[in-house]
Amino acid sequence: MPADEDKYPTATGRRRFVKGVVGSAGLASVTAGAGATLNAATSAPGAGGGTTQFIGVELRSGPAPRGMPIIPLEITSGGELQGLWPEAEEVEQGGRTVQVAQTDVGGTTYSSTWFQYCGVQQYAGTQPAADANNTFQIGDTSKYEWMSDLTSGEPLTVDLFEDYEEWGNGIGKSGIGKPAMADWRNTSDGRPLPVQVIRSPEVSKMANGEGEYSSLPGSVQSFVNAATQDNFMAFLDKCTHFCCVPGFKTSDYGNAEDAIYCQCHQSIYDPFSPVQYQFTALPRPD
Repeated sequence: MPADEDKYPTATGRRRFVKGVVGSAGLASVTAGAGATLNAATSAPGAGGGTTQFIGVELRSGPAPRGMPIIPLEITSGGELQGLWPEAEEVEQGGRTVQVAQTDVGGTTYSSTWFQYCGVQQYAGTQPAADANNTFQIGDTSKYEWMSDLTSGEPLTVDLFEDYEEWGNGIGKSGIGKPAMADWRNTSDGRPLPVQVIRSPEVSKMANGEGEYSSLPGSVQSFVNAATQDNFMAFLDKCTHFCCVPGFKTSDYGNAEDAIYCQCHQSIYDPFSPVQYQFTALPRPD
């Protein structure tokens, strides 16, 4: 096979990795099995890591180990969308006092540790007491054509989603949800957290436990009810496999047309199926 020929079918949309740059040896450093390597990469002794339960969008298929964490969302009086970041507090952990940002959301402990994976734990914006912007700012405008005329860095606002009950992009069903790419917790280090926002009629059904969502565990349904507003939901857009940034309604490969598809290794997530997960959060630099 010619050196420049991609061995993956074009239909997958899979990115082509350059041998020696992002090969298996390089990627191994971010796998769950290489936790010791990542722990060593953070400043010793590190803080705020460990066993963490969170609620996220469900992993439907693919090599990713779990879903991506949902971010509780709020709408300001001016119609701007923003993510909830808890107040930092000091807790005892491993025989010493560390800072953690956590609060109760619908009966679930929502914490900054939810986002401590894939190197995100080293971003300035994930530090519990960081002076960061919680507004969802317009992010990558190239993934969705409807965002092409928007200006990166401006706030995402409710009025941009007025057509969400009819919106479609030629992939899957129209009217199932309108997505947007956003940046969150932006600080002076220039590394905001990548976020995906979706406005969909399904969100209020999940929040209220209606129809097919009546079988949601009570704790999950209560969290979704408290974490969403006006049919808006948001989640950290970092694939839990190799940390790529997937997209909702960006591909019809593998029945992913109405789901979140990661083109790196074909993991598929269902945004309308919230699930409770457990993982080992990596420690922040301390």
